Amino acid sequence: MGIEEDVRKAVLKYSDLLYKICIVIVCNEQDAQDAIQDTFCRYLEKKPDFRNEEHEKAWLIRVATNICRDMIRFRIRHPKISIDELGSGLMAPEQERTLKELLELPVKQKMVIYLHYVEGYQIKEIADILGITEGAVKMRLQRGRELLKLSLKEV
Repeated sequence: MGIEEDVRKAVLKYSDLLYKICIVIVCNEQDAQDAIQDTFCRYLEKKPDFRNEEHEKAWLIRVATNICRDMIRFRIRHPKISIDELGSGLMAPEQERTLKELLELPVKQKMVIYLHYVEGYQIKEIADILGITEGAVKMRLQRGRELLKLSLKEV
């Protein structure tokens, strides 16, 4: 099977997941779509050899996350997507307030919280995906939960 076929299958399989991750990070629909497109372009350019599907998925998440971080650094002037538009596509209406607070977290905390609580990844898996230690994941989860608790109490 050729790389084009591999990419085609990956697009069909992982586009929704990558979209959700990217939209949580960049808070802008156009930037999220650009990040996904860039992610699959890198897949074509690098032609990585994956051990299994989980390795492929982790690689795609990591690349998309890095692209989003770069976008945040260089595209600060772009407007954010409104919470009304985002809420209907990502989470149920009753979770909208929590989503709004999640979007306000720093990138490091919101990534681990999203991967852990929304996508269901374990701490070790998140550490592997993000290229950080398990201790760093635990610390970011703890700090993110504290920040969410504080912001939800204020409202």
